[in-house]
Amino acid sequence: MIRFFLLQNRQGKTRLSKWYVPAPIPTNGSATTGEAEKLRIEAEVHRLVTARDKKYTNFIEYNNYKLIYRRYAGLFFTIAVDLTDNELSYLEIIHLFVELLDSYFSNVCELDIVFNFNKVYSILDEYMLAGEIEETSKREILDRVRFLEKME
Repeated sequence: MIRFFLLQNRQGKTRLSKWYVPAPIPTNGSATTGEAEKLRIEAEVHRLVTARDKKYTNFIEYNNYKLIYRRYAGLFFTIAVDLTDNELSYLEIIHLFVELLDSYFSNVCELDIVFNFNKVYSILDEYMLAGEIEETSKREILDRVRFLEKME
């Protein structure tokens, strides 16, 4: 199951953040809120992913889950999943999401994601539902998103 999906640039700005389970509450007695814990995790994930050398795999065990990431241009796409899930299938999931964005925006860039974040979330919601993959057909997902656009 997918725990969260992050899209971050090289500078550490989170461009997309979708959490499918609540952020874990620290057990050390600190009074941090769920949102503060999410920000802390996002910063730590960014630090881990960007500092990692290219000669290593794109999988990192982190806390109680596994981080699977892929870099496209200046953006890092990161998915946190259960420890027992298949890493290679999630690399393909990231790649299909990038293909969806590229097809929808015709050669997507970071500015498309920043200025059309509602469309990016809409594409993600048609692709993933409650931490599971809902649809894998690129044509079907894009048709649904365009249909929803017409309804607006």
